[in-house]
Amino acid sequence: MRYLVVSDSHGNREILESIANQWESEVTAMFHCGDSELQTSDEIWNHYFVVGGNMDFDPGFPNTFVQRFEDDKIFMTHGHLFGINFNFDRLDTAAKAEKANIVLFGHLHRVSCELIDDMIFINPGSISQPRGPIQEKCYCIITTRANSYDVQYFNENHVMIPDLHFMFKK
Repeated sequence: MRYLVVSDSHGNREILESIANQWESEVTAMFHCGDSELQTSDEIWNHYFVVGGNMDFDPGFPNTFVQRFEDDKIFMTHGHLFGINFNFDRLDTAAKAEKANIVLFGHLHRVSCELIDDMIFINPGSISQPRGPIQEKCYCIITTRANSYDVQYFNENHVMIPDLHFMFKK
């Protein structure tokens, strides 16, 4: 399975179109972790599963999204309602309650990819306003295999970022 994850596009609809045009036929599903600042009625959401963020004022976005794809169960949220600025405890608890193995979130605008308690936690960074030590506008693609997760980040031009590649054993 291959999953594309993007977040925090903050009104940049064109980049979401570009990503969808580049990857939609090559991935199993595409996810947007919130703060698009678009309306729920926007046709771009025909390409992505999406949750609302703290800068999404259309009340139609869900706060969380859960979906199973064969052996993977994905839990997605923006993160602001789970206190991720401080720690991942509440996010971890919610993902465990759903029996998820992949946890997707945004909000921090920082690339983050780690394995915690047999769940992979992924923040794709921000495609429009990166923060922290990695100042690259980016998104990622997760490839899941029977025994591993392979997470590769790409920049806004869809070019692989070699230093942002992570492998984890299941």
